[in-house]
Amino acid sequence: MSAFDYTDHHIDWEGIPLLVKWCPSWLGERSSHQIAHLEIYSADRQPLPITETGYRSHFIDKESVEALGGPVAFTRAWLDEEAASPAWQKHVSTSRQLSLF
Repeated sequence: MSAFDYTDHHIDWEGIPLLVKWCPSWLGERSSHQIAHLEIYSADRQPLPITETGYRSHFIDKESVEALGGPVAFTRAWLDEEAASPAWQKHVSTSRQLSLF
């Protein structure tokens, strides 16, 4: 695999379709340090607990992602953890309420 070779994973998180793009060797195979790149896109750029814009670019060491089972498992765990935050819980509550104004 050369630098910038990504694999695409289409998943659903809490009813939101996501595209998870994963490049395990962003600096290339010959680099002594394995920096990986994870990109997360939500359908229609819906906010997520890890991004208000529906897009997140994240550089991380490859081993951290693989230790959690790969890019899909890592993304789900990250979203689930951040979804417990008070800010996200407020967003969910507010988005479910109907507004008359």
